[in-house]
Amino acid sequence: MNAAEHRREAEPVASPFETAPSTAGGPARPSGGVVAGPATGPAAKAALLVEALPYILRFWGKVVVVKYGGNALAAADTTGRRGAGEAGAEAEALASFAEDIVLMRSVGMLPVVVHGGGPQIAELLGRLGKVSEFRDGMRVTDAETLEIARMVLVGKVNRQIVSAVNVHGALAVGLSGEDARLITAVPRGGELGFVGDVEVVAPEILRRLLAQGLIPVVATIGADTTGQAYNINADAVAGAVAAALEAEKLVFLTDVPGLRASPGDPESLLRSVSLSYLEEMVCSGAAGGGMRPKAEACLRALRAGVERAHILDGRVPHALLLELFTDEGVGTMVAADTATSGRAPAREGSP
Repeated sequence: MNAAEHRREAEPVASPFETAPSTAGGPARPSGGVVAGPATGPAAKAALLVEALPYILRFWGKVVVVKYGGNALAAADTTGRRGAGEAGAEAEALASFAEDIVLMRSVGMLPVVVHGGGPQIAELLGRLGKVSEFRDGMRVTDAETLEIARMVLVGKVNRQIVSAVNVHGALAVGLSGEDARLITAVPRGGELGFVGDVEVVAPEILRRLLAQGLIPVVATIGADTTGQAYNINADAVAGAVAAALEAEKLVFLTDVPGLRASPGDPESLLRSVSLSYLEEMVCSGAAGGGMRPKAEACLRALRAGVERAHILDGRVPHALLLELFTDEGVGTMVAADTATSGRAPAREGSP
């Protein structure tokens, strides 16, 4: 096992990023803030680049599916970057995310972005005076709500992400699950209306775009075999896309730091868990609420051969880079190694 395959096990080396005590009893970890002074001097910056090298080499040519949640974007103003107002904070958060995606592509990785937009849909529904009804945590979606969801996801959020990435070059291409029959959906049923589940992902269009050096940005509207559109949970779509592409990694950017052993206890944040332990968490309800679809998507992807899944706080500036290219990371990593026993598997590096 090479040095890059050991991660977060013993005492961490000095990092140019400010560290905070681990909330799960492990080593210190970056908090996302850059420290002024010697820690940001030339030697420290060079050390960070050297630290990233084995990860860059390992991930060259590898597909990484990144789910960018609408909650991560909408909650950006809680990070203390609200100086220009909520809209300015969201724009800053999106710009930071776009920089991470472009850097990943620039060092040879093949990122695919899957995005949600629940808060943005809710905002427009409210402005239009339409009251949302929820059942089992799912928004009841009639024909009018479906059209609003398509308008927001495909016409607004998708365009915003594509535009932010393309500031750095002609890189991003926006599409939805309806394009090239990327996502075939089936109705979830019950009284939810046009809420769907993923039946099949046909990843050929994504592979073609990746082969041309482009970054696909996918809005989570799918269609059934008759062409009827459905709104689909973005976490589920990200997991299915990662499985279909046989991705190296699946990363969720959301508005929480990661998985907690006790959902109501911020001090119980888990730095890493095994596949088997995540299964236990889902069965016991420890991974419940909004975390459940993410956990289930992680399980689906890892069972299909994805090596690692990560759940990160997307409000932390450059969270993707910190998790993928540093030894300490900033979120929860789920390892596909079911032989790793128990509740505190070693936090191996992204390689």
